[in-house]
Amino acid sequence: MITFLDFEKPIAELEGKIRDLRKLSGGDGSMDLSDEVDRLQSKRDRLLGEAYAGLSPWQKTQVARHPERPHFSDIVAHLFTDFTPLAGDRSFGEDQALMGGLARFNGRSVLVMGNEKGTDTPSRIKHNFGMSRPEGYRKAVRLMDLADRFGLPVLTFVDTPGAYPGIGAEERGQSEAIAKSTERCLRLGVPVVATIVGEGGSGGAVALAAGNRVLMFEHAIYSVISPEGCASILWRTSDKAKDAATALKITAQDLVKLGVADGIIPEPLGGAHREPKRALDALGEAVQDALSEMDGIPADRLRQLRRDRFLAIGRL
Repeated sequence: MITFLDFEKPIAELEGKIRDLRKLSGGDGSMDLSDEVDRLQSKRDRLLGEAYAGLSPWQKTQVARHPERPHFSDIVAHLFTDFTPLAGDRSFGEDQALMGGLARFNGRSVLVMGNEKGTDTPSRIKHNFGMSRPEGYRKAVRLMDLADRFGLPVLTFVDTPGAYPGIGAEERGQSEAIAKSTERCLRLGVPVVATIVGEGGSGGAVALAAGNRVLMFEHAIYSVISPEGCASILWRTSDKAKDAATALKITAQDLVKLGVADGIIPEPLGGAHREPKRALDALGEAVQDALSEMDGIPADRLRQLRRDRFLAIGRL
């Protein structure tokens, strides 16, 4: 059963009625309610289309954070084969919030990594809700070094509220680790395709998203700070998060206009969490197209194109 968001209450009520009617007609067969079920389903689809056609930035934030959106583990299982996870930063330890390894994508060897939030309470605690510590970013650098050494394209999938802000993380050099990961992305001599699949929060997201191509799911968000964090700084209250979401221009549509993102991956009606397989199929096609565009480009040219891309951001 899908978890409904606040703005989906009318749709949730219709879904409840549809389930009740199906139960009534699915008993001994004495009641045929198929026409009524079809009518309600049509009404639900219409309301769903209307709701998602006009989502505000704050509503998109809610969709991007939906707990049932596809996670990194789902992406790997659906789009990749022969995935071999690699762990540890060879300095301090293993960070479960950032996962990665070698895999095959459409038969091609690649390095894949991304944030994992977890799907239930135990796994969310294990993966620290997708918020990496310094060892996670140092692991990312280690994996990118491997990719560069063996000429493997790097595919990253970003879904994090941001880097973990705990005391231990700061003591172990969180800022330096993020900066090193961002720098390594920019210096790679192989194609780098980054996709924001849910939340792209602050430097913790940029550390994996400084690619030749930056793609975003239709209802994903990407921002320098969370709406709540921005509101707390500017208005001294998180109650202004809706206003902050609008002011920050965090939606995929806004960011393509600004040149921060290169393309939008369409989601099924009602968001990727409603039909994750269809969403992941679209993701795979978009990543393949981005990779194909860079086939045969020499390493020095890839670095220069990546540099030019980021220097051009903000030029209107």
